[in-house]
Amino acid sequence: MELRVHISNVDNNPAMCFDTGLDPRSFARTKMSQSLIESGYVVRPDGSHDVWKASGVNEIDGSMRVYGPLFQGKRLDLLLDEISSESLGNRDKSALKKEAMNAIIAWIKTKMFLGETRSALNPAASFASPDGSVFFSPEYLSNRCLYLEGILQDTYNCPDLLGMNASAFCAGLMLYKVFAGAHPYAGQEIYQDMREGVFLPINLAVPELNNELAELIQAALLLPVEKKQASQKNNVIKSGIDILTKLLEFFTSNKPLTAELSKEKAEQIEKERKGFISKQNLIVKTRRFVVSNKYLLIGISVGLVFVLFLAFSTIRTISSRSTTQGMTSENVVGIYYDAFSSLNHELMEACVQNAGKADIIAASNLLAVYKQRQAYEMAPKLAVIQAKNWKASGGELPAPDVFGITDLSTEYIGGDENEGLVFYRVNYNLWSPADDFVRVRSDRLMLKRDKRNNWRIVEIERTER
Repeated sequence: MELRVHISNVDNNPAMCFDTGLDPRSFARTKMSQSLIESGYVVRPDGSHDVWKASGVNEIDGSMRVYGPLFQGKRLDLLLDEISSESLGNRDKSALKKEAMNAIIAWIKTKMFLGETRSALNPAASFASPDGSVFFSPEYLSNRCLYLEGILQDTYNCPDLLGMNASAFCAGLMLYKVFAGAHPYAGQEIYQDMREGVFLPINLAVPELNNELAELIQAALLLPVEKKQASQKNNVIKSGIDILTKLLEFFTSNKPLTAELSKEKAEQIEKERKGFISKQNLIVKTRRFVVSNKYLLIGISVGLVFVLFLAFSTIRTISSRSTTQGMTSENVVGIYYDAFSSLNHELMEACVQNAGKADIIAASNLLAVYKQRQAYEMAPKLAVIQAKNWKASGGELPAPDVFGITDLSTEYIGGDENEGLVFYRVNYNLWSPADDFVRVRSDRLMLKRDKRNNWRIVEIERTER
């Protein structure tokens, strides 16, 4: 994996570097140079902090890289990932756990010192030094670089949480990974699992862990799940700031982190753990059974299953919504049109806000038609062909099953990202099974940041010929 947020040499001197992956022209067109004024923070153990600003930009192998003053430390997510490495011996793993614990404690302290000051939450955007100082990278700059790095989702944070609740959840998840040696949310629908509290409780994953510490980690991971949080016995911890404060009090009290279990107790917990896992597996198998038999139900009753399909789509959209978190405005534009070509109306809905209804309805209706056809013909795959693939293979006419966009070009035409408003011009050709000709379109898009500071398309003005 190529690290985009890293320490590297600039003019023979080490510096914090952020590889944007943009060529000089794209860097200028997307106004990424504005990232030079975005702030990061270096926070010390005594609570004092410095505002970190980028020093400049240079070009490396055709890619523009933002760089700034050096902070000597380890990237927090990489430190956590090392703990789960199977190549480590017990002694190395123990030392690494201690190092990670110290880094997390420093991260909690410095987050609390910053308070409500907006700073990067993703551990991949934070560096911790042995002296207890922590560097929080500029948030939007690091998010873009991490997205290019392949970190498409921030797996340490729930998008529903803000402020100290978000920090407490992130701290609890990092501590879980340190002690359990694994991420609590191992499924593909990670944000849905976070919202529903689908994870192996820490007391079952690490039964020897100190009960007080286990309760604090559990309370942190249940912050997005109000019902489960309220049902926890003796749980009076309701806010993220309480959890963070009690975590620091625990770690400064020199209480033992683990306690030896009796044989009987260990056997009892192991039985509970297997029962819990068995129940979770049953839920997963049930879900897979419903999905795998969806098309059989379509063959039995097309009309009834069509209604069920819409109902399941609505439920899935509500419970597991895609987001544009960490994406630049240009990313959102590109993903919207890619989703349109692939009939992914759920992802289209995540990219827009009160816009694009006609496109979403068209994609949804066409997907339903082809799924019905797939059921009738007992075909293993949908018959619809994406236009870009069709064109790449020669683009011969007639093409009754071709749908999607080709010849897409995107141009930034105005606005200011710092003010949360930008405009783009998008030109493309649209191929549809309903037409025997190509539609030549030009869309003018307005994008704004929503209440979670994510870019969304709020207006589409279209001309067509």
